Amino acid sequence: MPEKRNVTVLDHPLLQHKLTLLRQKDTSTAAFRQLTREISLLMCYEVTRNLPLETVTIETPLETMQAPRLSGKKLCFVSILRAGNGLLDGMVDLVPSARVGHIGLYRDPATLIPVEYYLKLPADIGERLSIVVDPMLATGHSASAAVTRLKEAGAEKIEFLCLLAAPEGLAVFQETHPDVPVFTAAIDRGLDDHGYIRPGLGDAGDRLFGTR
Repeated sequence: MPEKRNVTVLDHPLLQHKLTLLRQKDTSTAAFRQLTREISLLMCYEVTRNLPLETVTIETPLETMQAPRLSGKKLCFVSILRAGNGLLDGMVDLVPSARVGHIGLYRDPATLIPVEYYLKLPADIGERLSIVVDPMLATGHSASAAVTRLKEAGAEKIEFLCLLAAPEGLAVFQETHPDVPVFTAAIDRGLDDHGYIRPGLGDAGDRLFGTR
């Protein structure tokens, strides 16, 4: 997993293969949705690699033993609506006990600045590792705004997970939140005049939900 400036590119062969299928313009909505779910499982496995463990006593069918289990409060996955929900489903499959928060943001088409319209987080967010999910880190403004709101709500341990990142978005995000690790499947070439990642995969929300 190559790392650069608090950014980890998850380069597992299965993940990269599925990302290539996801990028293709003729991938159907159903296939895009399923691939995103599968990719989120692989990414969640990597992003949770350093979760703390504790040792407990259990009974197997044969004997008593000391065995590891997760310690402390469980995770909180925070989805940036609406496209973040495409990643959220697979991650909750992997960690069904995780709490889930939602931040509703839309990007003003003229200014590209995020506008918040919804926020719902667990009351004890400060006691949990929060993993913020959004398929695209494009301009970086929405991700930065979402993490700022999390910190205002008391979150102290935060990570950000996305399918694709643009260098411009990474620069904005890291300037605003240098303490928050970023996990992505790829860093693409850059942004076009409309703020879309190139070569990218199009609008993740539209492709997930079959809208335009």
